[in-house]
Amino acid sequence: MPLEGPARIVSELTSRGYNAEREAVTKIASADDSRAVLERVIESLPEGALVVTTDHVDAALDGSQLTGPSSDRSGDSTDAAAQSAASPSTTDPSVSTGESSPNSTHEVGPSPVETEGSSSVADRSVDPDLRSLEISNDMTGASTGTGEYSDFVSVFRDRLDRLGSKLRSRVNHRPATAIESMPGGEEVAMVGLVNDVRSTASGHWLVELEDATGTFPWLVMKDREYVDLVDELLCDEVLAMEGTLADDSGIAFVDSMHFPDVPRTHEPSTADRPVQAALISDVHVGSQEFMADAWNRFADWLHTEAGERVEYLLLAGDMVEGVGVYPDQDEELDIVDIYEQYEAFNEHLKRVPGDLEIVMIPGNHDAVRLAEPQPGFDEELREIMSAHDPRIVSNPSMVTIEGVSVLMYHGVSLDEVIAELPEEKASYDEPHRAMYQLLKKRHVAPQFGGHTRLAPEEQDYLAIDEVPDIFHTGHVHKLGFGKYHNVLAINSGCWQAQTDFQKSVNIDPDAGYAPIVDLDTLDVTVQKFS
Repeated sequence: MPLEGPARIVSELTSRGYNAEREAVTKIASADDSRAVLERVIESLPEGALVVTTDHVDAALDGSQLTGPSSDRSGDSTDAAAQSAASPSTTDPSVSTGESSPNSTHEVGPSPVETEGSSSVADRSVDPDLRSLEISNDMTGASTGTGEYSDFVSVFRDRLDRLGSKLRSRVNHRPATAIESMPGGEEVAMVGLVNDVRSTASGHWLVELEDATGTFPWLVMKDREYVDLVDELLCDEVLAMEGTLADDSGIAFVDSMHFPDVPRTHEPSTADRPVQAALISDVHVGSQEFMADAWNRFADWLHTEAGERVEYLLLAGDMVEGVGVYPDQDEELDIVDIYEQYEAFNEHLKRVPGDLEIVMIPGNHDAVRLAEPQPGFDEELREIMSAHDPRIVSNPSMVTIEGVSVLMYHGVSLDEVIAELPEEKASYDEPHRAMYQLLKKRHVAPQFGGHTRLAPEEQDYLAIDEVPDIFHTGHVHKLGFGKYHNVLAINSGCWQAQTDFQKSVNIDPDAGYAPIVDLDTLDVTVQKFS
């Protein structure tokens, strides 16, 4: 059965690790049985070949085999291509996807690319004046926290002031001490941090809010329509409540509650030209399960015409596997020295086009402090990861590319959100829904004292002051994306196959995928390279 034209031939070749000359693709497509010719060409390619030429096609049609020179590219892409040609993947790992715009596409079939025309090497002659990249909220070099009690007071006061300001205009806020002195039966409202949430013997819910003056209890009745919102609450998040004081003024009955949230009227910014960004995370170089072949196919694809519109590469942490991150990790390491891991990562980074704008933030496997916010890497590691001069910033950071703001956060707090909230509101299978909760709370890691380590600073760098156009996370090794109040939320999967540790905690990773965002439309295409 014939292939469906040049585009299908290009997809098939790229899925097996090869590029092709335009004329070679045309010659294959014009054959009476293009599929049989394509298979004959692939079988007859000489060892080391990465680009299918017209000579290769002619030789296959003549029944002979070329023995031309092998590629001088570094790395193990030759082995990857040969393995792919011999035994192409027939199964895909599970993929979770969220709601996207009608024009968005999600490619999860055996072909790793969606393209038209040939896959010949692209001429990436981009006018640098057309590009723009700005970083905000980067706290690298600005850490002042000492762990003193006053530091914790400062960070929580800053959180309440900044996120509370988004709520005070919506309710008639009164401080906790002022509410205590008001007569019973009065209508009241308060903005504060969630200090405690507990159920009563009657099945109602008691939520204690705290502000700079003290605490006050609010009773959420079990038969009210908004009681399901209590399931979403995390300690230390900022919240506003309105209600009616009891006769003795010792408690207030809740009539409504408000989150800082993203306005439903939010209109995202878009680029003024057709340009794309690749959003990836969790490369985990140094692990025995690092998928070097998939990475090489991704890097090679970026060099083709299909990938030439990708001008930005955003990596949301865990460039390497790290050392001592979890029990018995050393048994799963391919590289046991942390500096050698980063050197190997840098070699893999060299494979992507040199004219890409690259932005990287650290993750919990990287060699930086675990407590968030995480400063960018130290100078020694920056020098090691110098390929293509990447921008290395803190976790989290806001990156604005051609007018489109991207909030980059590695995503450790997603574990906590998924553990605390009901499955229908946050799960590993749909990680973007957990991201919706963080957008709703306008904070990437609201709960203090849980599994997410938080460092006290003079200001709360984890608060989401400005609404991003794109929210990009990783960490959970699952792929998912969707839109929340017009904010595109993407969790980008990983480049590491399932480890023994992941098997023990029932994590089935989505590995070898690269979400590609059209910055002029915010549509998403997921390219598969595994």
